[in-house]
Amino acid sequence: MTLTPPATPITKVPPYSGPLPEWAVHERLWIGFPAIRAEWGEAFDGARAQIAAFAAAIADDGKGETVHLVCNSEDDAAIARRLADASGGASVDVLVEPIGDVWLRDTAPIITGTGAGRRAADFAFNGWGGKYLMPGDADIGARLAQRFSFLRDPHAMILEGGGIDWDGAGLCVTTEQCLLNPNRNPALGRAQIEEVLHEALGFTRILWLGDGLHGDHTDGHVDNLARFVADGLLLLPRASGTDDPNAAIYDDAMARAEAFGLDIVTIPSPGRVLVDGEAVPASYMNFLIGNTTIAMPAYGTAHDQEAAQVLAECFPDRRIVPLPSDQILAGGGSFHCTSQQVPR
Repeated sequence: MTLTPPATPITKVPPYSGPLPEWAVHERLWIGFPAIRAEWGEAFDGARAQIAAFAAAIADDGKGETVHLVCNSEDDAAIARRLADASGGASVDVLVEPIGDVWLRDTAPIITGTGAGRRAADFAFNGWGGKYLMPGDADIGARLAQRFSFLRDPHAMILEGGGIDWDGAGLCVTTEQCLLNPNRNPALGRAQIEEVLHEALGFTRILWLGDGLHGDHTDGHVDNLARFVADGLLLLPRASGTDDPNAAIYDDAMARAEAFGLDIVTIPSPGRVLVDGEAVPASYMNFLIGNTTIAMPAYGTAHDQEAAQVLAECFPDRRIVPLPSDQILAGGGSFHCTSQQVPR
């Protein structure tokens, strides 16, 4: 199919009241920096280096948005500064705000509106269904909103930012496995969750996919499975190899998106990626769309190059930078999971 990339960059407000799409121009980007060695094990130092390289790539030597590495302590900030400099990220800013872990996509607020009218939608957080509760994660959204002078709109519903993706024109995609999971909001049904998403974020249509990737401890975050790359244009993975552990999940997502009437672009999956003999939820979908750069997780598989080419066709105005992400994946996510954008 002929791709229809977004204009470069989007600076006008979409015809709805919710957050701008990720490809709209950013003022800044928050990225979490690993803080708890016990949570990462042998991957701790490698994950720090890979996240610093990610921050440097998005900052693009001062040509991209302002990039902040959010660190738990002054000692961590000094290490983050050294690693960012070593990756060519002299323009990366390092700030200290206590965080439990790096996954700011899930714990930082979602910024809505533009200019002086921007607000911070700050949803409740319960450690991904009570699995990982760490000091600092429950209130980092409120603290970032205060630090950057955003009016804060607190919401009682539990929601992680990685559980939703949107096109900036009212359409949201999510998974039943995550948002309907009883470990999040057991008193809320589908219709009630849709109502909250409409009231809080302005979404007017919601595509419900089924399960997320096998082994994803977030209970199926959609940012590992489906991402919008333009208004109404959804990017979905296709299985790579007969042993791809997520082949049935990709097929189901495709069927639901087609039935919904969306235009679809496909990208290869990384295939079966093993760590210590176990298949892990590796995904190219966890890319981050920056002002000048797309940071794409790379796993050293035969499919990395084709995946980068698909993203280049979706975003011809941006450079595609495949970056190693295996050490970050050891902690449970990748670039999109560790970051949250602030639209201009």
